[in-house]
Amino acid sequence: MRRLIARGLAIIILVSLGAAQGPTSSGSGDTRKAIATTEASTVMASHVKPYQIGTASWYGDYFHGKQTASGEPYNMYDLTAAHPTLPLGTWVKVTNLRNREAVMVRINDRGPVVPGRIIDLSYSAAKVLHFKAQGLQKVRLDIVKPRPRPQIIAALAPVDR
Repeated sequence: MRRLIARGLAIIILVSLGAAQGPTSSGSGDTRKAIATTEASTVMASHVKPYQIGTASWYGDYFHGKQTASGEPYNMYDLTAAHPTLPLGTWVKVTNLRNREAVMVRINDRGPVVPGRIIDLSYSAAKVLHFKAQGLQKVRLDIVKPRPRPQIIAALAPVDR
């Protein structure tokens, strides 16, 4: 019961802090922000203001195989999303505010076209967040900075002449 109350209070606090705001600029704010490192990327800690909070939807097989704004074909099984303003290729951590599930998606398309929605997720991303059956869910978006990939340097064997 305490856990349920704590979750409810956390959601209320998160929504009250960020629901009325639009995207925040990355240049303002406290310079002492804590950073949590994950295996795939560097993520700002959860106490930092979210980039955006609002309603997410998902799109599936109707668009599967059609060209996205990035030029690649849409694959409903990839962890991708459509956002109206974020640069293509941006990585975003999407958190379902109802159940606290989170997923990392790459922005590869423009949308959503329905007013009041902030992001359209792929079928697989909605499945990870456990809201594909509902179709819509309130989410938190956090911009994620990908880690640089290590470069592989091939050792060249000496050439016999």
